[in-house]
Amino acid sequence: MKRLFWSVCLALGLALGGAGAWAQGTEGVTQEVVEAATEVLETMAAAEEAVTETVDKGDVAWMMVATLLVVMMVVPGLALFYGGLVRSKNMLSVLMQVMVVFSLITVLWAVYGYSLAFGGEGLIIGNLDKAFLMGITMDSLAATFTEGVMIPELVFVAFQATFAGITCALIVGSFAERIKFGAVLLFCTIWFTFSYLPIAHMVWGEGGYLLDKGALDFAGGTVVHINAAMAGLVGAYMVGKRIGYGRESMAPHSLTLTMVGASLLWVGWFGFNAGSNLEANGGAALAFINTLVATAAAVLAWSLGEAMHKGKASMLGAASGAVAGLVAITPACGSVGPMGAIIIGFISGLLCLWGVSGLKKMLGADDSLDVFGVHGVGGIVGALLTGVFAAPGLGGTGDEDFSIAGQLFVQAEGVVITMVWSAVVAFIAYKIVDIAMGLRVSEESEREGLDITSHGESAYNR
Repeated sequence: MKRLFWSVCLALGLALGGAGAWAQGTEGVTQEVVEAATEVLETMAAAEEAVTETVDKGDVAWMMVATLLVVMMVVPGLALFYGGLVRSKNMLSVLMQVMVVFSLITVLWAVYGYSLAFGGEGLIIGNLDKAFLMGITMDSLAATFTEGVMIPELVFVAFQATFAGITCALIVGSFAERIKFGAVLLFCTIWFTFSYLPIAHMVWGEGGYLLDKGALDFAGGTVVHINAAMAGLVGAYMVGKRIGYGRESMAPHSLTLTMVGASLLWVGWFGFNAGSNLEANGGAALAFINTLVATAAAVLAWSLGEAMHKGKASMLGAASGAVAGLVAITPACGSVGPMGAIIIGFISGLLCLWGVSGLKKMLGADDSLDVFGVHGVGGIVGALLTGVFAAPGLGGTGDEDFSIAGQLFVQAEGVVITMVWSAVVAFIAYKIVDIAMGLRVSEESEREGLDITSHGESAYNR
């Protein structure tokens, strides 16, 4: 731009200089040159400003693929992971709950969820200016993390819809095998509206309280995992324990399906984490490799801890370790280096193993599929350790003024706010559902299995 400026000056100077000498000499020519050149430069700057917003086809293609990967995480990934963990008489009920909850939240997201989470600049919640996706067209753009680089807003809406959907689907694992199907749907509607949307806005929305405080949550450690885990834990208490819990065998009916589900979760999680970068660049690459190595470290840590404690490492433990590592690296994946990711993964593997054993006994809740032990503990570990390993001295992406102590305080505040907010909203929502239709199926239905009693079908001939 500077070179162009002086070229314009020279050209105008020669032209005006010649004309001025012929007419009245060279007096005042310099001022005329500067004014004319300035006017030209301002015009060019305005034109340049008008074309700074660009859309890269590679970014668009990547975000569409990332969105599909997250859908695969839910159906079939999460559905099979959960489905294999329950008893055979309840498998289809879990598959049904996951699929229908995801579908319900996707529709609610388009109707009002996106607007409340990402519309406006509220401290806690957005507004309804974009309800029913009003004003969003093929030409609407959404910002990325690079100034001037945009993606179609419709792609951003779809990507974020999958996050909302999987968050509510995760809760299903806490009260599996004994809750009414209608109760699940009504609860998720209420909780999504009054817990997921405010937390998502506070962490990711423009003007959000935690975003403005500087909280780091790249892909949803607080918004997704801690949020869902607290709702699930409250539900496990309020729905009550399964009949025969602690006395009868409730072993998973198919660890093969659980392994397949965990593997699909791992693959799909690359879209979850790397897609949260919103661009196909080095930031996505960092999140990508962190997702890979942290998960692998967590599998090793869980297997090692289980072998030391029980004498044997199990397939269920390895699959659970993978999910624990994925959960823990989610808030950190775009802010820490690969070595920090390995440490986060290893620590989460060990602590989540304790979460589904020692902590679960301490809490005394029948959290059927260990949603809190894995997603709650893993989310807390990941959120807090993000505040440590984001430090540039430890390979993170923090700036030179980064303070571990200061960032840890902000991270802890985000964790506490999410836990309290989600728990309170969940308690109220469960109470409303219980009054409206009741939470739990009858004892007879529970003993026969929800596949038959709730859906009239069975996964296996019995």
